[in-house]
Formats: sequence, C-alpha cells, structure tokens
Amino acid sequence: MYNIYQAQPAIIEDIIEETPTIKSFILRPQRDFSFSTGQFIELSLPGIGEAPFTPSSDPNKKDKLEVTIMNVGRLTQQLHSLSKNVRVGIRGPYGNGYPLEEFKGREILIVGGGVGLAPLRSLLLSLFSELKQYKKVLLRYGARTPKDTLYRNLLSEWSKKIDVITTVDTADKEYKGNVGLVTTILKDFSIDVKKAVSVVCGPPIMMKFTTLKLIDLGFKPENIYLSMEKNMSCGLGKCGHCRIGKYYVCKDGPVFTYDKLENIPDIWD
Repeated sequence: MYNIYQAQPAIIEDIIEETPTIKSFILRPQRDFSFSTGQFIELSLPGIGEAPFTPSSDPNKKDKLEVTIMNVGRLTQQLHSLSKNVRVGIRGPYGNGYPLEEFKGREILIVGGGVGLAPLRSLLLSLFSELKQYKKVLLRYGARTPKDTLYRNLLSEWSKKIDVITTVDTADKEYKGNVGLVTTILKDFSIDVKKAVSVVCGPPIMMKFTTLKLIDLGFKPENIYLSMEKNMSCGLGKCGHCRIGKYYVCKDGPVFTYDKLENIPDIWD
C-alpha cells in the first residue's frame, strides 16, 4: 500500500556552489518525479530530518530534480556538507503552484529577493518553454551583495529573453549596477499595472515591502502572487504548524494571491 509519508530515494548527482552560503543539489529520483512550478517537496536526510523546499528546476524534466538551498540551520548545514552520490529522500509534491494558464496573454512582473530566486527559476523555465504565450515578462531581483547574487551566469542569459534588472543592498568596488533594496528598481514599468500580474518570492520582510510597493504602483491584490514560507512539517495539512488564518500553507498554498491574505494579521512573521 502507498504510504503518503514515505519518501522515495534520490541520489545527489551533482552539487553546484552558487554563493558562499547557497548550493544547488541536482537529484536523480529512483523513478520519474513530476511537479508543477511553485509546488514544494519535503527533502530528507536519513537520521537527521527533513524540511520543505521548492524545486528550482524545469518541471518538464522528470528524470532529475534540482533544489537550491541556503545554509541556515541544522538540516541545511548537514546538506551542505554532503558530496555527490549520497542518497537522500524526497516526498511530494505538495501544495498549489502558479496558475500558468491564467498568466497567458498577460504582462508578468517577477520580483525576487535572495534565495527566493530559486523557486522563481522554476517559474521562469516554465515561462521560457512557451514565452510567446505571455505578453511581456520582467524580472526584478535583489541580493545583499554581489557575492550573494544567485544564478549570476543565468541572469545574463535570461536578460537576452526578458527584461531583467538587478540590485544589491551593499556594493563592492567592482560592482557597477544599482545599489538599494529591490523596491528601488520597481519603477518605470512599460506595463499596464491594472491588468498585469506580479509574482513575489523572497525573505518575509522583502515580500512585505515589495507587496506594499506593488499596491502603491496600482497592482490589484488579486493579481499579486506570493510564495509563502512557513513550517510545513507534514506537507499534508495535518500538523497545523503552517497555518495562516484559516489557511494551511502546505495545502492551500504555498502560492496565494494577496487578496486572500491581506486582512490576516502577522502574515509576514
């Protein structure tokens, strides 16, 4: 009998050091693994524990799975110490992703902060596979420093396909781009904000002020998509750790439109 709590084995095929604190893990599951962009998985390390991560890879590729992970705690520290060919466990996918069908024919503004670009990479790869279906795609991304900028090589590739602007909070001598929070590059859009959709993913404080900025710019709450992060321990709406108001992030999200959350207190905590 299928056990919804049972993880399937996956082998770490490769590890890419993205920044001093972030690594991407290329996993090959024991059997093909399907997910929709924006959904999450539970990644486990036997004898250590498990945690939720949103894949950063192309959902159209089912034989491999990529997760980009920041070293921020006990489990992630252990994951960062691993080498290739180690076995891990994955279960899922869980939750609801981005409604790509509803995005078609519209202008899309994607705003990322820090490691929040990882789930957005999966979204971008999905959009790239049928880019002509979307009226316009813009990416605005912010990192703490140039060294903390995620997917630096990919950003230059993406800029050949879509409108990309990046920023850093603090620059070094070699950096020539914009300096300031990601909200400082949310301006001068050649899009109809009343009809466009925006997707936001990053640290809670960044998502909060980005969302408020988007509202000020004229985006409608129902057109702002947020990828929420909470303690999604079980992934099945059973443990209750990820509850926001009447919603369970693992089951009703992790992607929500802002109109569903704006009247709930402390959604950014």
